[in-house]
This record gives sequence, structure tokens and C-alpha cells, in this order.
Amino acid sequence: MKRIILTLVVLSLISIVPLFSLSATDLNFADGNWAVIGDRLYQSNLKSGMARVDIPAPQAGMMVYEFNVRYEDGAEDTHAGFGIHLFVDKPAKGKAWGNGKSYLLWLNYDENAKGITKGLSAQIYKSLSNSKMDLIADIDLNQYAYLLTEDVLDMVIPVKMVVNGFNGDVKIYDPTDATYVYKFNLGNKEPLTGQFISLRTNSMGISFGM
Repeated sequence: MKRIILTLVVLSLISIVPLFSLSATDLNFADGNWAVIGDRLYQSNLKSGMARVDIPAPQAGMMVYEFNVRYEDGAEDTHAGFGIHLFVDKPAKGKAWGNGKSYLLWLNYDENAKGITKGLSAQIYKSLSNSKMDLIADIDLNQYAYLLTEDVLDMVIPVKMVVNGFNGDVKIYDPTDATYVYKFNLGNKEPLTGQFISLRTNSMGISFGM
């Protein structure tokens, strides 16, 4: 169902971790209604604002994350979001605002948002603990809101991210044009390492796959 390609620059070694071939017993379902069905991982609780699943995945150095997402249900109240925690040291045991020490890359739609851009936006958070996260960046994506049509929502959307754990550089590939990337920096002062990634959703049904 999911994999991470771990590129260790110093050793010029590429290791493929087939996370989505893990059984449900290998995953930590912290909050929400999660289920492995076929080759996809589903979250179906539309009321959960902090649904999260933790996936074992040692991370260090140069990382490539590849998976896909598909809208399943919800967001009728014009509020929904999903994202991924990277470089998680120790996940929270249950429902939590933060998630250990990690970075959260978040895609959000909220017409009544407070403290961040209203409408379609993306945020980068630094999780300091299970209860505290700092907002690093808030990115206005409303120029792409016209793409949120029923036809597009029915599509499987590929996600590819390249993260340099040494210096914090991040590249996210445009799902409509693989030659175009969005770039930003996490602002870390020391090399990043982690033992888990965590998928997270807010008020929507969504599925993840390879």
C-alpha cells in the first residue's frame, strides 16, 4: 500500500521500504476509523478532526516519499484537510494535536479558517510535542481552488516529495506536471531523523495507496 524510498547519499545506497504491504497489525491507529481494504488504506470517520495512523519507517538523510490519495467522502461543511507527519521520533499514543517531534505537511480547505489562509491552503508545522506545534509557513493555494470539481475529486492523485534531512530542503512534485516542483525549507538546525511517518486527516473520508 505504501513505500518510502530511502536514499542514503553518503553511501549512495537506495533502500525500498514497502510500507503499504504491511498488515493492519503493523500500523498504529491513533484516532479515526482506519481500515486496510485491498491495496488501499481508508479513513472513514467524517467527524474526527485529528484522525491519525502511524507507520514504522526509519528516516535519515535524503528521503523520497511516494504515494497517492483519493477523496472518499465528507467536506460538505467546507472544511477538510489531510497531511503527513515526517521524521516522527515517538508518535502520540492516541488523539493529539502534535505528534512527538516531527514536521507536518498539511493541505487544508476551510472557508472560515482562523489564523491561516481562508479557502484552499497548505501549512508546514513543526511539532515540538504531542500538544504543541509551531506554524512555520502558511501558503495560499486559492488560485488552484477551481480544480476542486467532482471529476477531480474522483481521481487518484499522485504525491511525490523529496526531503533532504540534512539541510531541510523539500521538493513537492506537481501532480499535474512531474517536471514542476514546489520548493521550501523546514528550517531545521540539525540533521533530521525519525522512526515513523504518520498520515493524518481532518473531517473527511480519504484513502491512501501506492
